[in-house]
Amino acid sequence: MNRKVLVFSVAAAIVALSIVPSAVSLDEGFLPPNDMSIPVDSLQAKGITEKQFNDVMDQIQSLYGPVVAAHGGTLVIKRRWDNGMVNAYAERIGSDYIIHMYGGLARHEAVTQDGMALVACHELGHHIGGAPKKWGNDWASNEGQADYFANLKCLRRVFASPGAASFTRLAGEEDWARAACQKSYSQPVDRDICVRASMAGMSVTTLMRMRRNEAELPRFETPDPNVVSETIDLHPGTQCRLDTYVAGSLCARPVDEEVSESDPAPGTCTRSEERVGLRPRCWYKPPAGKPVGFAEVAARPAPRAPALMSVLNQANPWKGF
Repeated sequence: MNRKVLVFSVAAAIVALSIVPSAVSLDEGFLPPNDMSIPVDSLQAKGITEKQFNDVMDQIQSLYGPVVAAHGGTLVIKRRWDNGMVNAYAERIGSDYIIHMYGGLARHEAVTQDGMALVACHELGHHIGGAPKKWGNDWASNEGQADYFANLKCLRRVFASPGAASFTRLAGEEDWARAACQKSYSQPVDRDICVRASMAGMSVTTLMRMRRNEAELPRFETPDPNVVSETIDLHPGTQCRLDTYVAGSLCARPVDEEVSESDPAPGTCTRSEERVGLRPRCWYKPPAGKPVGFAEVAARPAPRAPALMSVLNQANPWKGF
C-alpha cells in the first residue's frame, strides 16, 4: 500500500474514533457480579411474567423519559427478557442514558413487579441520582445513592401513577413500616406509597440475602449498626441496603425537588432538624458539619408484631436456590 495512503488511513481512523460516543459502563450491576442464570423455560422461573415485566418498563419509560430529556439525555431501556442473567446494569453512551433490565432477574421467585420497579429506579439512580458519585465518576451515582434515590424520588412517582396500581407486590406483616410512614407523612396516599416502597425494598433485599447465602433475614427494626469512616461506593451489605430503601421512603422531601450532581444535600434529608430519612451511616459518611446520618434509629417505632416477610401475593413462597 502506498505510504501516503496508509498514513491517511490511520489518521482518518483516529479522527473517526474521536467522534464516536464513548461508552461508560458500570462493572457492578444491581447485584454484585454473580453466575446465577434463570432461563425463560427454567423450573426456577417463579417471578413475574414477560407482560408484567414489560408493564413495569412501560411505566418507567413513560414517567422518566421526559425527566431524562430534561437532563439532556435520552432514556433507553434495554428489555433483555430472554437473557437469564440475574442482574441489571446502567450504561452511558453519549447522550443515551441506558439501563439493561434482564429477564433472569425478573424470573427470580423473590421479585415482584414492585421489586422490579425498584431495580429499574436504582439503575436510573446511577444516571440522575446525584451526589455522592461513584469513584469520582462524572455521571454515575454510587450504589448507596442509587438505592436512596430509588425510594426517595423514583418509586414515589411510579407508585403514584395509575398504571402501577395493579403491580404485584410483597404481602406480609407491614405494621412496622406503616407506623414509621405515619410519622413521616400526613396524607394517607403518601403513607401508602411509603409503605409500598419499603416493602419493595424488602422484596429485593430478600433476593440479595439468597444470592449471598445469608442465614439472617433483613428486618426493618434491626438497622445495620456499622458506621463507616468514609463513604463507600460499592454495594453495602444486605441489611444496610434495606435501611437505605427505608430511609428513602421515609424522607418527605418533595419528589420534584431536584438532587444535585455535586452536593449531597439538595432534595434529600440531610438537615439537622430532620431525624428520619437520612442516608444510613453503614455506607454514607456525611460531609464535615452535617448531621451524623443515622440518628433517626432512635426515633424508629417499636415493631407492633414480628416481621413475617415471607409470602408474595403470588402462589409460591420464597424457597431460594
